Amino acid sequence: MNLTIDIGNTRVKTAVFRGHEMLFNDSYPLQNFKKGIVKIVDNYAIKYAIISSVGNSNDADFEFLSDLVEIHFLTYNTKVQFINKYKTPSSLGVDRIALVSASVDQFPNTNVLVFDVGSCITYDFVNDRKEYFGGAISPGIEMRYNALNTFTANLPKLSTVNEIPSLGDTTDNAIHLGVLQGVICEIEGVIELFKAKNQKLTIVLTGGDTIFLAKNIKSTIFANPNFLLEGLNSILTYNIEV
Repeated sequence: MNLTIDIGNTRVKTAVFRGHEMLFNDSYPLQNFKKGIVKIVDNYAIKYAIISSVGNSNDADFEFLSDLVEIHFLTYNTKVQFINKYKTPSSLGVDRIALVSASVDQFPNTNVLVFDVGSCITYDFVNDRKEYFGGAISPGIEMRYNALNTFTANLPKLSTVNEIPSLGDTTDNAIHLGVLQGVICEIEGVIELFKAKNQKLTIVLTGGDTIFLAKNIKSTIFANPNFLLEGLNSILTYNIEV
């Protein structure tokens, strides 16, 4: 069985796979990652693990795990299933590498645009020839709320609401409408730009804000909160087999 570990800016996400089947997944705060991973290894016959980290971790943090399983650390040098034409590959986030890998694995011979909506919003495009050129990075929903509070004197710190106000008739509603509708318009605008240039475009939405955004975006999309973990598993399987 394979263990995938995705270390973000604030949380750790894990999943256990048997082949392409996800048997288990969980997430927890960074400070609890060791306890959570040890529990997984105790409960499953893990043989291989892959670690993707965009947080403040290093190889030493996983010495305890290296005694139990064979570990693969995802880097820009890791063998992947796509052609990486990013001009600065050493600066490409490993989370984005995993998302593109999931795209070519699950949607072969297809143009894919994948959005990861978490602390930041990233979008990445891979064409039907498995060529990846890049994408973009913009502030995520929570970051936008924080920025309005941090960089102004009087605006309050708010969080996402379930229903987007139709009108900014109070300061709170104006902030909610500006942040949430702004993100939705950004994503829908990017989709239209890529649709105009690429036929048969598949859209994937993943990340922590997937469920909220999926019900508010008009375009046809595949909403998959576990897409990155599935991409890590595809990379791990590919490297075991080659």
